Amino acid sequence: MNTHFTVKTVSSVFIGVFLALYFLGVYWGFEPNELDLHEEVTKAATADNVAPVIGYTTTTALIRVTETLLDKPGGYLANDALPPSVFLDNIPSWEFGALEMIRDMALIMRQEFSRSQSQSLENPHLKIAQPQLNIDHKSWAMPSAEGEYQKAIDALYDYRKALTDVNSQSAQFYARADNLRDWLQEVTKRLGSYSQRLSASVGREQLNVDLAGDSVAQQSTFSSSSLQLKTSWWKIDNEFYEARGACWALLHFLRAVEIDFGEVLEKKNAKVSVQQIIRELEASQESIWSPMILNGSGFGLLANHSLVMANYISRANAALIDLNELLSQG
Repeated sequence: MNTHFTVKTVSSVFIGVFLALYFLGVYWGFEPNELDLHEEVTKAATADNVAPVIGYTTTTALIRVTETLLDKPGGYLANDALPPSVFLDNIPSWEFGALEMIRDMALIMRQEFSRSQSQSLENPHLKIAQPQLNIDHKSWAMPSAEGEYQKAIDALYDYRKALTDVNSQSAQFYARADNLRDWLQEVTKRLGSYSQRLSASVGREQLNVDLAGDSVAQQSTFSSSSLQLKTSWWKIDNEFYEARGACWALLHFLRAVEIDFGEVLEKKNAKVSVQQIIRELEASQESIWSPMILNGSGFGLLANHSLVMANYISRANAALIDLNELLSQG
């Protein structure tokens, strides 16, 4: 009787722990809501007792998007080695997609937005912040990814504070068309890659156009004239959530750019283009009602969530390319 009672107790405890970890994993798997950028900027400016200047909104967006990776339910999960997060893959993929956009923005801020010309000095705060974001996103000890990202956030706070210091010109943010174009070029490359990877969910043959347009172009090794592209069934949801995380972060950065580069966009009559891109990205963040990411064929009975996401990303990317060309005009 005692043995039976012990087995029953152990079974109950096991089932209880399993259910607790399961529901905790479900809760941690929810994606963060969009940030109200106007509210975040107002709150930050009030706390700092300053008036927002050019660059304040973009820096605040970068800070808050990065902080969201660390502060959302469950915290940063990509480098966790314990259950339930070790069994999760969707939200860590989402984190990596957002992190890629964060890294691109931090690099552009260090190299372009904060410098007046190629021979000017780097901002010391951004010089600290940008490398901290490039640590392996799965590093969990000595140093941990969270620790390095927090150092980057602290340096970004210092940069934002220096921007508003009227008694010092040690920190600047230059809202120029050429600076904005440099960032847009990086973004279009990211979105183009996501679009291709998502479209490969159904498998398709693609002609090799790597050397198209240049009769004397060469490459290191031979590649066939056509390629069979297909994302592994096991990676479909990872690719989807990585792209979704990237779009989430980019959405906030574009909203910030619309404010800080407002006069540049007005002069080029390009504000409506930015707003259209933002709309496409907002559509990519609609709620997912399916319990899993489906991989139906293009015109099959089942939905293909990857193709839907690829559609929004492709349209946003096409609009970004048009915006870049518009900014290059006099």
